[in-house]
Amino acid sequence: MMSQQIRLATPGDYIRIMEIWESAVIATHDFLLEEDFIYFKQIIPKDYLPHLDVFLLIERGEQIGFASASEGNLEMLFIHNEHRGKGYGKRLFNFMKEVKGITTVDVNEQNHQAISFYAKLGFKKMGRSEKDGSGKNYPILHMAL
Repeated sequence: MMSQQIRLATPGDYIRIMEIWESAVIATHDFLLEEDFIYFKQIIPKDYLPHLDVFLLIERGEQIGFASASEGNLEMLFIHNEHRGKGYGKRLFNFMKEVKGITTVDVNEQNHQAISFYAKLGFKKMGRSEKDGSGKNYPILHMAL
């Protein structure tokens, strides 16, 4: 574990962040329409990342995951598909909980792996929205600790 570090991302990290995002989304978001995948891939580095504190999880010099939060809500947590299932998501979540006071998360209803992950961390479903934050037809589950 001594080889792991978590640090604040800079704009120079955005290309790798988007590689991690793309790898994770392809592996877990099979419900996402291709045009929406392209839409999110274009707006995340322009409209989201510059306005959030994004933390990178680095293992042996390789950036393998990232997360961000706002006002106690976990906005994003993605682990590169090659590294999923190895405890990195939990490690990154625990860091975000400690540093950013995470108490809530919004999850795509069709992303069963993420719902299970957050349930194991102690989250419970508190509500549901018919559309995601972009107004697209992807129902969102609102979960809280």
